[in-house]
Amino acid sequence: MMTSKNALPVGQPANVLIQPELNPRQRILVVEDDAAIRRLNTEILTLSGYLVDAAEDGAAAWDALQLNNYDLIVTDNDMPKVTGVELIQKLQAVQRDLPVIMVTGIVPDEQLDRGGSLQTVVVLLKPYSFDELLGSVKSVLCAVTEGYGAMVPPPNWQIQPLNNRFRL
Repeated sequence: MMTSKNALPVGQPANVLIQPELNPRQRILVVEDDAAIRRLNTEILTLSGYLVDAAEDGAAAWDALQLNNYDLIVTDNDMPKVTGVELIQKLQAVQRDLPVIMVTGIVPDEQLDRGGSLQTVVVLLKPYSFDELLGSVKSVLCAVTEGYGAMVPPPNWQIQPLNNRFRL
């Protein structure tokens, strides 16, 4: 008898989500002041196999960055206390090279240009789909990990695209 690694236990309803295995080497910090968007982004990345922490603004994100190591930051720009651009500038000031995906309604071109070499920034315009978010995350992590060798993608890297009806 063949069994699948993701097979449901006997008697378990078919609509129950199976939690994927985590890849602790791929840890993401989601920074978003809108609680609903922060929760959705965190959930979709977690369900895709990433280890995810969340912060409600740039100041809380800076605190989290002092305590934890992350492989990627997904941040909004227009936030109270510390904006996404200011967060990136703080990272650069301490020479911490960490890739960033900025999700924003308006590209802060002038601020990004003033920031010097913010080559670690990928901009994802709102509204975006979960597929677009995951595609950006995968692309950035692949680009970053190419130089580091054997970092393993999340276990469900090749999953079917998420339903695009869920847009932020």
